[in-house]
Amino acid sequence: MKNVILLILTMLSVLNLKAQKDSTAEPLAIGETRTIHSKSLGEDRVLNINLPQTYDASRSYPVLYLLDGSLNEDFLHICGLVQFFNLQFKTPEFIIVGIANVDRQRDFTYPTDLEDLKKDLPTAGHSAAFIQFLEKELQPYIEKTYSTNGTKYLIGQSLGGLLATEVLLKNTDLFTHYLIVSPSLWWDDESMLKQAASLFAQQQFKQLYVYISVGKGERPVMRRDAKKLYEVLKTAKRPGLTLDFNLMKKENHATILHNSIYEGLLELFPYKE
Repeated sequence: MKNVILLILTMLSVLNLKAQKDSTAEPLAIGETRTIHSKSLGEDRVLNINLPQTYDASRSYPVLYLLDGSLNEDFLHICGLVQFFNLQFKTPEFIIVGIANVDRQRDFTYPTDLEDLKKDLPTAGHSAAFIQFLEKELQPYIEKTYSTNGTKYLIGQSLGGLLATEVLLKNTDLFTHYLIVSPSLWWDDESMLKQAASLFAQQQFKQLYVYISVGKGERPVMRRDAKKLYEVLKTAKRPGLTLDFNLMKKENHATILHNSIYEGLLELFPYKE
């Protein structure tokens, strides 16, 4: 028995040495992670950053801010889309800032008096603090740390789309481009949608791009509200506003984001021979 055990240990030792000798593995990095402290939110926030391969501090770059930007959420596949468009469509190189979540129900929703929502989502209703974080802390930090050119994209889906819509209607000039996917405008009995026209009328901007998408396979309220938001913005007839609406026939709430952002980028950067 001892000889068997000794033989097994010897074999494992040989295999381990062989693996060490043959191993050429190195870490594969596609970006960097930074942590900043937010006074607005009273906590540390993790940022996942993807820089252009040829990042040069003497040049300046547009920035794409991604809600739901954790590594296990949307950061990696959105980086892939941007890289693909840069490779095949010769689009501008972007700095991508993925904002990792702590409590998306808290950060992406504004206050509600509806008891069922307060019961189901007890931490909800603090989007004002998160928007302050975006404006007063995150954007200044990114602009101080990296070389940016003032072009700023925001991507949000579902509750993230609700947050993106709130920023669009209340703090429009925080971003130049909004890609809003399946926004949860049903929140608080559609109260923001009901105020959308008056809120948007108060905003000032020079150039603004808004892309709104929703899946045909989503709940009727999602389709109706997304279309209504588009119609409100279209009816406003604001100079400098470019607006696209995409009803995606093959998508539902679970499948829409990746293909939607692909088609949104295609609207912005059509393929040219």
